[in-house]
Amino acid sequence: MTRILAAALAVAGAGTAAILAAPVVAHHSFAMFNQREIMTVEGTVREFQWTNPHAFIELEERHGNSTRTWSIELNSPNNLTRQGWRRTSLRPGDRISLRMNPLRNGEHGGLFLDLRKADGTVLDSGLPKNGQPINVPNF
Repeated sequence: MTRILAAALAVAGAGTAAILAAPVVAHHSFAMFNQREIMTVEGTVREFQWTNPHAFIELEERHGNSTRTWSIELNSPNNLTRQGWRRTSLRPGDRISLRMNPLRNGEHGGLFLDLRKADGTVLDSGLPKNGQPINVPNF
């Protein structure tokens, strides 16, 4: 009986290890963004996060006497590189005008569409800008 129990535990442990070692292939949808609305925010780059699975721009917008911080989600660094981006494409302190699809919940964030730097350089997401939602489940 002890041998059977030990064998069962060994098989269960190996199966669990295989499941935990398997790569994760799921991807979230963009349903949290209102892709039918395009919003423009002008401000200063606080931080450009060149990270997987998605890069982010932390943008500070002057709003009266206060500052709003926006967290803008971009594509993956791999995809951005194919579109001409580099990890140095944005630096803290850069002044930009950014277009995005805002979060549905009204928080200060969105899905990046494109931006224009103070020197006129345009950086693009490659996403459609005609209000056609992408990667949104059909309900």
